[in-house]
Amino acid sequence: MPKEVLLSLKSISKTYDMGEVKVEALRETSLDIYKGELIVILGPSGSGKSTLLNIVGGMDRPTEGRVFYRGRDITEFDDKELTLYRRREVGFIFQLYNLMASLTARENVELATELVNNPLSAEEVLAGGGLKERMDHFPSQLSGGEQQRVAIARAVAKNPGLLLGDEPTGALDYETGIQILALLREINVSYGTTVVIITHNVAIADMADRVVRLRSGQIVKDKENPEPVPAERIVW
Repeated sequence: MPKEVLLSLKSISKTYDMGEVKVEALRETSLDIYKGELIVILGPSGSGKSTLLNIVGGMDRPTEGRVFYRGRDITEFDDKELTLYRRREVGFIFQLYNLMASLTARENVELATELVNNPLSAEEVLAGGGLKERMDHFPSQLSGGEQQRVAIARAVAKNPGLLLGDEPTGALDYETGIQILALLREINVSYGTTVVIITHNVAIADMADRVVRLRSGQIVKDKENPEPVPAERIVW
């Protein structure tokens, strides 16, 4: 059975005008992201990973090329349509948790569910992230790992088609990072959510269904992983 393409990048280029200098962050990059896969995008600093993620997530527009999500060309969207795309279709997880300090874990997640038409239960996703007893705690009362779990729950509760992680374990210690990666795989399997993780940490590639490597704004490798390993077996 052929894989269903969820999002497709067609000859994407992104150039930043830095005054007298032009920086080519991406150069004629094409990539299909399939529904239900967990994909890891690897590359060193400056390789174009974050630019790629920002374009996929509708936070930036390409200079050239097209981006199709479920067959719709999002590069043709106006600002309002692009905002709705980000709100309804994409969940974001960043290295920094970006939680609202004045809201409890539950309230942080509920805030996100108000943006969409078909959200998941805040209590369900928090409990699934191991936070059943911590839902009514404020961010300052939670560890770094717990705060990242709240951030993931917030993203997942929107019931997005696409979950994007930008170095989601970068601010965490090894043990907590492994727990977060295991949670992302669990979400991928349980909800069928397509998960895209960008990282410079090569070891994380072992858990991916597919690994894409970027260098100097271009894809230099795109390979399926025949035997993804559980996150708990990853070592770095």
